[in-house]
Amino acid sequence: PGRQEPWAGVGPAGAGGRGAMPGSPRACRLRDLLLTAFGTGAFLLDLGTDVWAAGQYARQGHLLWAALQLAALGLASTAQQLFSWTWYRGDPADLHPGPHPGRRLALLHLLHLGYLHRCVQALKVEFALWRQEEPAEFDLDYANFISMDISMLRLFETFLEATPQLILVLHITLCTGRVEYYQWLGIGTSFICIAWALLDYHRALRSCLPTKPALGYFSSTVYFLWNLLLLCPRIVALALFTTVFPRYIAIHFLLLWAVLLLWVWLQNTDFMPGLASEWLYRGTVAIILYFSWFSVSEGRTRSRSIIYFGFLAMDSALLGGTWLGHNLPLPSPSLLSWLLPGAALCFLLGLGLRGVYYQWLHPSRQAEALDEGGSRGFALQDWRLNRRMAKLAQSFFPKAAPAKSEEVNGVL
Repeated sequence: PGRQEPWAGVGPAGAGGRGAMPGSPRACRLRDLLLTAFGTGAFLLDLGTDVWAAGQYARQGHLLWAALQLAALGLASTAQQLFSWTWYRGDPADLHPGPHPGRRLALLHLLHLGYLHRCVQALKVEFALWRQEEPAEFDLDYANFISMDISMLRLFETFLEATPQLILVLHITLCTGRVEYYQWLGIGTSFICIAWALLDYHRALRSCLPTKPALGYFSSTVYFLWNLLLLCPRIVALALFTTVFPRYIAIHFLLLWAVLLLWVWLQNTDFMPGLASEWLYRGTVAIILYFSWFSVSEGRTRSRSIIYFGFLAMDSALLGGTWLGHNLPLPSPSLLSWLLPGAALCFLLGLGLRGVYYQWLHPSRQAEALDEGGSRGFALQDWRLNRRMAKLAQSFFPKAAPAKSEEVNGVL
């Protein structure tokens, strides 16, 4: 009792926590506990199904498909452990309960259990908060801290594992022509889960702005839809290209990844504590940009997003045009009549919804309205204790980010 940490007072107690939807505090804590439990269970289920799918491919004699399935799983898990371990090393020594960043925690990450350890820790914290009538502010801050890290690690895992595996499944179904109902269900849920990971990450960033209102149901729906609509044509174009040149998709990825990595480097990112880990972050962001938009630097994003989406549309059109030019027959000829036009329509609708979101629902617009109404500016001491996410929040929400101040009072 009476303990005052150097970061106390900047947590989600007055903001609902984690960009939460409106509701009573205890109901919100119960919802957070259930969502954390669902996310942990989904992670374990996804891990099991990936291993099972690789085993099925190998049993059917498709060793390359099995190797690609396991390669995506191994790459995503390795990146998760590296990020998790680096963040543990950079956090305050007395912040996390349990094992400190020493041999025991290093062993957990070496065994690829670091992310699962974070999920279990989050479950313990959420359960303890739900049992309390009035949780301490520091406990709420800590729950917000670990949930933000898990959200970002989940986003990395989604684009390093789930997205390549989705392209692989689409390639298999397009080439074999055998699409069972559960495969359609799996493809649909994969698209939804990727867009949901982007929404969850966006809500975590927005919760770094304590004076902003929670992201409502309508704003969340629009954000989810425009990401889904822009993601679908990109994934479809890549899958179609693999049916024509399955061996050249790796060259295409490496060339674009190098260009995107250069673009990220030119934006002078400063997210990780060291140079080596910063390059790991830049490489991971370049992979995300290969599939979807991801802002990494401060300032207005309009010009950068125009360049990016123009480049992405041109590249996807070339991929689709390559498939169309070779006139490769598909097992289902009816796909030809609606696949490419449907992808183009999805892209245009996604851009339209994105414009609606950033014109009327983005926190920058709300910050302008508050400023015109005479609202006070932000101060650095309003920031969340998770400074990694706070840095990214400044990139995503430049106008809503805390204003620079000379009197930081030791908070940062």
